Amino acid sequence: MKWEDLIEPVKELAVETGEFLRRECRSFERGRVEKKRAHDYVSYVDKTSEKRIVTRLHELLPEAGFIAEEGSGSHGDEDLWWLVDPLDGTTNFIHDNAPYCISIALRNREEILLGVVYECCRDELYWACKGGKAYLNGKEIRVSTVDRPDDAFIELGFPYNSDAYRSLAVPLVDRLYGSVGGLRLMGAAAAELCYIAAGRFEGRIEAFLGPWDIAAGSLILQQAGGRVTDFSGGAHWDDGRQVLASNGFLHDYLLEKIKETNF
Repeated sequence: MKWEDLIEPVKELAVETGEFLRRECRSFERGRVEKKRAHDYVSYVDKTSEKRIVTRLHELLPEAGFIAEEGSGSHGDEDLWWLVDPLDGTTNFIHDNAPYCISIALRNREEILLGVVYECCRDELYWACKGGKAYLNGKEIRVSTVDRPDDAFIELGFPYNSDAYRSLAVPLVDRLYGSVGGLRLMGAAAAELCYIAAGRFEGRIEAFLGPWDIAAGSLILQQAGGRVTDFSGGAHWDDGRQVLASNGFLHDYLLEKIKETNF
């Protein structure tokens, strides 16, 4: 099977799993939450969602490995592997808050080949293949053309390891607050990258993410005309350690603001 032929079954899988998440959210009990580390949670919902996704993806492409947030599957010397976040925005989910989503990407040793993100709360299905267009519910999407900071709507992410990130977070808010059109903290990186792709936001900044958080959304954003780099403007972002995403027009401005923090 060619990897391009996988996009339709992966889209179907994402929507089906999203329906499972919505059903579980209606009856979810917060007492069933486990803590992975300070302020970082997991539940039976994350684990069940991941097992469903990994099982189906393995049936679709048995030769591919996996990098999944909750540890299902494995990745060794395979030429292809899936990156799976079965519930991005777990803290939002357990508090019955939006957004939360499913993120699935396939990559080889050089690049991400396809990405699918299903945002459960708005029933929005985003997808893209390398070299193609980006779509939301079947319609092509493009980034905004906003190029003035005071018109820009910017998303920030505050990762769980607050001690390591505080030296960027605090001065970054100080530099952006009042200088850009608006700031938001939403708590689901994959969905937020897609929001930039759809032209709702102009940029997003976060560090200490996992590769599963940003693989699908970053491809969708790039195919919609956006830009993704690390905090020095380079290409070392796909491990999630430093991720600056934008519509492209404000990328250099945001890089400069990051540089000013001396992070």
